[in-house]
Amino acid sequence: MNKSTDPTIIEVRVSNMLRTSFPMVLILILAIASRCTANDVEPRRESAIRFATFNIQELSLSKLQQVDSDGNGANPQVRNCAEILQRVRPDIVLINEIDAPSTSEDGDTVNPPGSAVQLFRDKYLTVSQRTLWPLEFPYFYIAPSNTGVPTGCDLDNDGKNDGPADSFGFGRYPGEYGMALLSRFPIQMDGVRTFRKFLWKNMPGNLMPDGLQGKPAFYDVEECNLFRLSSKSHWDVPLIINGEVVHALCSHPTPPVFDGPEDSNGRRNFDEVRFWSDYIAGLGSAQWICDDAGKSGGLKPNSHFVILGDLNAEPVRGDAVYGKRAIDLLIHHPHVFDPVPKSLGAEDQPNKLGLNGYLPFKTSDFGRLDYVLPSKSLRTVGCGVFWPSSKSPLYFLVDTPQSSSNHRLVWLDVEIP
Repeated sequence: MNKSTDPTIIEVRVSNMLRTSFPMVLILILAIASRCTANDVEPRRESAIRFATFNIQELSLSKLQQVDSDGNGANPQVRNCAEILQRVRPDIVLINEIDAPSTSEDGDTVNPPGSAVQLFRDKYLTVSQRTLWPLEFPYFYIAPSNTGVPTGCDLDNDGKNDGPADSFGFGRYPGEYGMALLSRFPIQMDGVRTFRKFLWKNMPGNLMPDGLQGKPAFYDVEECNLFRLSSKSHWDVPLIINGEVVHALCSHPTPPVFDGPEDSNGRRNFDEVRFWSDYIAGLGSAQWICDDAGKSGGLKPNSHFVILGDLNAEPVRGDAVYGKRAIDLLIHHPHVFDPVPKSLGAEDQPNKLGLNGYLPFKTSDFGRLDYVLPSKSLRTVGCGVFWPSSKSPLYFLVDTPQSSSNHRLVWLDVEIP
């Protein structure tokens, strides 16, 4: 489907458009798309590319295997998530918390047949939800995650070595809480870089509680020698968009909570976010980075990129015990533009923190955690968070975490110069 027939424009405010002359409709579309707004779904410029990130709570293989008599997806939560995506209609979307393929440590399996992302795409997204246009993603990328992969060590110091917190990334089984990238545009597969196995200790100035340089002695030498930085993985997935390469930088750092006074998760979250800060800086700042194929260095200068994911990093109420909040490393990075998307639904939430002007920018009940951050080389022409107001007829899609997720979809429209 080409952009001139993109149903995004057809679906939004149809009744108003039918009563308006074509020139006025065009002016309205361009005016709305030229800024970040708080409406449920905005149309976009014909020349814009829409990126999105969506943490779909526990998008497990067992949920995705639920089908009706016609073989279409039947899980109510997943159908609502598919409807949200069909309303927003991104060109590229990163899904967090989807089951990733499991693998032995002697080799990686990429895009296996029957994977969760294929089921989500084929059983839900390509099937019309509530008469909406189906959504086609001919390309996708999914790879193993550190979650649920046993280490054999007692990483949480509870006297056992076989719990979900004793894995390379928290998980009850290999691949739980993984990632998948879906795209309307081709993926340059031979250019993909993954950093799943990069050791935390090899990051210069790392915050790992290893007992060195005044840090808490929480992990012993054996654990430090195998502990990986990524709780899931870090991906650099190059996309070919209208002849240009745009790097989708994907990750889902661990939440900076659920630990003790050693702040192991908080420290890991900070360094997982910091990874991208050094990676996009490139040159000397990224010399320490080495991918799973053994290639060193970061992003080439002047590259187009979009950072995607549930980063679990708060810009307002997150701890700043390491000099600054983790997310400040990205939203204030010299190569990054922060569009600060907002929603009407977030404005409806109780202001428990007493922070004036903060509520519209939340992406979950926990705060602003989900990000789509473009390089300054791209031109941002629209952005938003799909979080309808409680007065909206679409509010049922986000009413409770069970309705779709405890996170909201975040989207961004960019033009490539």
